[in-house]
Amino acid sequence: MIVCHCTQISDHDIRAAIDWMRTADPQTIITPGKIYHALGKRADCGGCMPLFLDTMRGCDRVGVAPPILRTRPIHEKEASHEGRRQSHRISERRTAV
Repeated sequence: MIVCHCTQISDHDIRAAIDWMRTADPQTIITPGKIYHALGKRADCGGCMPLFLDTMRGCDRVGVAPPILRTRPIHEKEASHEGRRQSHRISERRTAV
């Protein structure tokens, strides 16, 4: 599955990078930045970061997780509405005629 569309990173790429880093240095703390660097890519828009972090959390070889991975994922009920209005309707305020 593609995790980052901007840089074409898949979940397989993330797991392979984690395995490679863990094999090279068993004590290293693995961060998203290190994974991007290991893959020779850079984060672009950041829209993939929640899925990227969830993929990292699901990998057995991450080891001791940095603080960003220890936080629990945001569930749909807890997520904000991104500043949008609750209603889909246009304002009901009428202009003066």
